[in-house]
Amino acid sequence: MTTTEADIVELDRIAVQESLRLVASARPQDWDRDTPCAGWTLRRLVAHMTAQHQGFAAAARGAGAEAAHWREPAARPSDPGRTYREAVTTVLAAFTEPGVTEREFDLPELAGSFPGRIAVGFHFIDYVAHAWDVAASLGIGLELPGPVLEAASAVARRVPADPALRGPGFAFAPALDVPSGSDPLVEALRLLGRDPDAWPSAHRR
Repeated sequence: MTTTEADIVELDRIAVQESLRLVASARPQDWDRDTPCAGWTLRRLVAHMTAQHQGFAAAARGAGAEAAHWREPAARPSDPGRTYREAVTTVLAAFTEPGVTEREFDLPELAGSFPGRIAVGFHFIDYVAHAWDVAASLGIGLELPGPVLEAASAVARRVPADPALRGPGFAFAPALDVPSGSDPLVEALRLLGRDPDAWPSAHRR
């Protein structure tokens, strides 16, 4: 499946809005739940997601090389959901600015600069995965339309599978085998090192 530059911005928006819906459903007692991200509670995962939105927004505006934009705050916010919502607003506004897909994004965690359309694609696949992480942690269904999941599986196939670039300290765990006949969500998750069978309540509805 191929996408235009406008498509990737819209696909990203849908994935991010779904992550926002899921985070907004968290209750105070949910923040200490485990997540599919090993060793991370839901609070820690959402803090990471928040910082990544801020970092990508800065990168879209030419300031991605500044480490402060990617840093999680030392003190955890009292209302992680509200803080996350503010970060979503920031990144979606940055990605809809004219010409964003033609800009160069500095992404320190990937040790390079990337064309905007590629960088937004990185953000997109990350937030399909993180939306699922939140859904799995909360035990509720992920709601993403078929075309978004098909695009996610296509992007996931292009993520380098070199074991030297996977695991602790990297964006994704080592890829898992994909059973024949898997749907696009399962394929994408397994290619990104997540095991949906371990979190069955997060199936798409």
